[in-house]
Amino acid sequence: MNRAAILLAGLGLLVLVSGTALYAFLSARSECDVSSAVGATIGGPFELVDREGELVTDVDVLDRPALVYFGYTFCPDVCPFDMARNALAADLLAEQGHDIALVFISVDPERDTPEVLGQYADDMFPEMVALTGSAEQVKAAAKAYRAYFAKGEGSGEFYLVDHSTFTYLMFPGNELGTYFRREDRSEGIAEAAACLIGS
Repeated sequence: MNRAAILLAGLGLLVLVSGTALYAFLSARSECDVSSAVGATIGGPFELVDREGELVTDVDVLDRPALVYFGYTFCPDVCPFDMARNALAADLLAEQGHDIALVFISVDPERDTPEVLGQYADDMFPEMVALTGSAEQVKAAAKAYRAYFAKGEGSGEFYLVDHSTFTYLMFPGNELGTYFRREDRSEGIAEAAACLIGS
């Protein structure tokens, strides 16, 4: 067999294996009835600060499946509802034997100090991984997740932050499982996450 034939056979095998892997990936998501994000690059390396004031990376945080949300503790309405919903989804998954992290990344580093985030986590979901950082660190993390945020008008401590409200189901290695919208309910999130974790 000549060299060209060997290379062609190898290329054919690579295409076959890649196609099979992609089919399995898409089939699992189809069976789980989740939003598809194929073709989108969501998630990536980040360095942020946890509630203890320690620097952590995506490798430290995403050591198991995780529901990741970008918000801020002074948010008057959207964030508390979404995080309570996500916390309930995490509880439902725990009842099914699934170990999942609940991650909150602040988009308001000026006010959301590690101490403030610690209190917020204790009140909302004690096991929550609550993260902040410098303006540059937060911006880089948001960019990796294609999460939008912008500081609104206001004076001193009194201002709002406009931000996107997706919840991302992430797996170790920065693999996106799916994403959830505001209208998704905790039961649906838990069901879809359990399906993907088990697939």
